[in-house]
Amino acid sequence: MLYENFDFAQLESPDFKEDSVREVLILPILQQLGYAQPQIVRSKTLEHPFLKIGSKKRKVNLVPDYLLKIEDAYAWVLDAKSPTENISHSDHIEQVYSYAIHPEVRTKFFALCNGREFILFRQDQEKPLLFFPLKDIAQHWENLSQYLAPDSFQSGKQFAYTPHAKKSKKQKQQFDYLQQPLLGEIKVRKQAAKRHFGVHGYFTKQAWNVVQEYILNFSKAGDVVLDPFGGSGVTAVEALVTDRKGIHLDLNPMSVFMVDALTAPVKIAELKKSFEYIKEKFEKKAPKSDKDIQDALKKYPYPKGFKLPKGSDVGTIEQLFSDKQLAQLAFLKHLIKNEKDINIQKTLLLAFSSSVNKFNQTFHYTKSTGGGDSAVFRYYRYRIAPKPGDLELMHIFETKIKKVINAKKELSELTLHNHIKEVEVRKGSATNLDFVADESVDYIYTDPPYGKKIPYLDLSTMWNAWLDLEVSDADYEAEAIEGGERNKSKDEYNELISQSIEEMYRVLKFDRWMSFVFAHKDPEFWHLIVETAERCGFEYAGAVKQSNGQTSFKKRQNPFTVLAGQLIINFKKVRKPKYIMKAALGMDIGDIIIQTCEGVIAQNNGATLEQINDELIIKGLELGFLDLLKKEYSDLTPFLLDTFDYDEQSEVFSLRKDTKFKTHIDLDLRVRYYLISYLRRMERESKAPTFDEIVLHIMPLLKNGITPENQTILNVLEDIAERTSEEAWQLKKEGQSKIF
Repeated sequence: MLYENFDFAQLESPDFKEDSVREVLILPILQQLGYAQPQIVRSKTLEHPFLKIGSKKRKVNLVPDYLLKIEDAYAWVLDAKSPTENISHSDHIEQVYSYAIHPEVRTKFFALCNGREFILFRQDQEKPLLFFPLKDIAQHWENLSQYLAPDSFQSGKQFAYTPHAKKSKKQKQQFDYLQQPLLGEIKVRKQAAKRHFGVHGYFTKQAWNVVQEYILNFSKAGDVVLDPFGGSGVTAVEALVTDRKGIHLDLNPMSVFMVDALTAPVKIAELKKSFEYIKEKFEKKAPKSDKDIQDALKKYPYPKGFKLPKGSDVGTIEQLFSDKQLAQLAFLKHLIKNEKDINIQKTLLLAFSSSVNKFNQTFHYTKSTGGGDSAVFRYYRYRIAPKPGDLELMHIFETKIKKVINAKKELSELTLHNHIKEVEVRKGSATNLDFVADESVDYIYTDPPYGKKIPYLDLSTMWNAWLDLEVSDADYEAEAIEGGERNKSKDEYNELISQSIEEMYRVLKFDRWMSFVFAHKDPEFWHLIVETAERCGFEYAGAVKQSNGQTSFKKRQNPFTVLAGQLIINFKKVRKPKYIMKAALGMDIGDIIIQTCEGVIAQNNGATLEQINDELIIKGLELGFLDLLKKEYSDLTPFLLDTFDYDEQSEVFSLRKDTKFKTHIDLDLRVRYYLISYLRRMERESKAPTFDEIVLHIMPLLKNGITPENQTILNVLEDIAERTSEEAWQLKKEGQSKIF
């Protein structure tokens, strides 16, 4: 045990000064935590980044007593004081804080010790994480070790080998949540699911197949999947069709209505019968003449006096419609509301609400057949169309009801049940998940609102008014946006997002995952998400780029300033989370760039410029040097061409022939890369090498690290290749093994 032979009465001696505190009391702590001598950097001189003194502007130096280093980054800083000094005094705390934020250090944690007490701070929090008498260190050791031990830190996402060999039935049954790999980029298939495509427009929609892949990867059948920023309901619906229970929460009543109506169980035959009855009534009595239109406007209720958000072309909702449109919509809604079966009524109203989107003066038609797009969903404001279309309402409504029926059929077939009630749909704020018990959720996939672009409640005014859905002042106060009608500040937005992450941590089970969609343009917000999640207790597991299938010219010209698509940030809730270390800006950022490039190339068996750019954006965000990356590598191409081989036909960069990785790459991943490269070359030469020939070729390339056993090489080989004879091997054909 620490200090079992030390008499703390020695601290009263005037001879026991700061140097004694360092060597007698602090050094044993560092050694017991697991730091070796090369990791303990003593009295490093740092130039103050801002202050200079005197007329000659002499440099001001900062000298922290201990910097604790892991690989090439600093994990935390510790300063010693004499036993007579008060380490909780603000001057001392500010001094060590200045070390922690120094560009050449940038640690998450900083600590002080005077021999009597030990105090630990997190850089972004005012209150200490730990503060205890040093003689009681044994009682606090577990917490101290969890924060400061070398294995409590990481340098962001690591590239690792993920085998794709077929699993046995027994292996499939043994689902290990924490061993699930990060997913790569998934090809978007938006129009392939009738349960989503064409049912009802919304401001943002996650691609259903991307969400489904994430749910399947990070959870198992019967699990509870939560989306506290539910939006269009993709997460909850995909949880349903993959045999999970979905919880959909959103502050916007339009969102809640859409998902509730879509998942409400109905008998298709009775729904069709109700629609035909409404269609017949509408076609007989729909107001068309001026007199009938005015009479209908007096008889049937429609939204009146609802103010539209600033930036709209008109002031109130009714000004978005012609009198004919108002009268016919009001009459159609009246007919629907007469339906006695509440679930059929909801379903009909879903088709009605979707029709409202097209039957107004803001829908920008491109063809007489009805093509076009909604101003609200495209321009994020109520913009009157230069030439509004004039399609028949019943034609629109009938088209929409067919899409809704197809969605209902698909849901019924996919769930193999006649009921669709494994989805809990609620209106509420992600900052308050009181209806969800602690540690009761198995997976969270969520796409929160970002920045000032989309004020959801403001833009939903038209639909919420037509559907008689109330939006309260409390709803507007709780909405996590910047700007909007309430002109919310960035700080208010950040605080609401932070509260939401805290609640997500509370309800998620341990050893489970949260996937957080990131589509913000401000790197500062990335750090808010990751650091808030870490502060709550999440461990960052890595971000994955997920594109929308298009690469803009702007993206190609500005690789480190424009993100094509979005990132999906993945976190794990574990009992001993690791913390990300930021890159010390005094080090060579080029080393990180080479390591990242090699990692992407190894993971993908060759990588395009865009794949490398995207991964460098992630690494720059993770380690906090994106600005430096933009400044020093505005064009990465010359560096890549000088460092790697480039195939002009495939536009892929790869390691130069028969060369080793310069940086540390996961052993199995290196083995896989070299095997694929060698077998492809043999394939081009119409050769099928033996196992001994394969080992003989790749073993020299693996000598700079841990040398693998032949069995390790064979395990990877069996995953990517097949025997052509008893001795010879060739790569599996496409479709047999997922090489990329």
